[in-house]
Amino acid sequence: MSGRERGGRGERGQLVLVAAVVIALAFVPALAAVLQFGYAGDADAMAARDGTATATVAALDPAVDTARPGLAANYTWTERTAAVAAYRNALDANVARVENASVGGGRVVLAATNASAATRWAAESCPSGRGRVFGPCEAVDGVVVQERANETHVVAVAFDVTVVGEGSETHLTVAVKRAT
Repeated sequence: MSGRERGGRGERGQLVLVAAVVIALAFVPALAAVLQFGYAGDADAMAARDGTATATVAALDPAVDTARPGLAANYTWTERTAAVAAYRNALDANVARVENASVGGGRVVLAATNASAATRWAAESCPSGRGRVFGPCEAVDGVVVQERANETHVVAVAFDVTVVGEGSETHLTVAVKRAT
């Protein structure tokens, strides 16, 4: 082989390499378009589900607050189980209204208290600190209660929320703190 022939192969190799790079660069805009628009149809469904879940959590907040505002005056700390039972009667009616309000939107919302999440919340987030002379928190049937001056105070309720609709389900667990 002469030097000229070797140089010709080297030039052809470089030309093939440059052509491959140019072709690869031509695919970059197409790849970007696929990545940006590939799931556009699902985005609307996800936003609707997330909106329903967010609205449900927002509706549970007043349901927890208004369930039984005079509870502390009626039950001592030793009667906390009875206090939670009375509170749950009012709370369950409020939660049923929240669940029923979702039916018109083509979705079903289910909200149930979560005992283990309430126990975790009581251990991690029980109101305390300087200037607060509160007793212990205890989770009873998904409701966190605290002893304050030998009275039972509801401080939070933990829920499992399920939103079902349009071939999808969204599940979340939340603790709704009661305004005190």
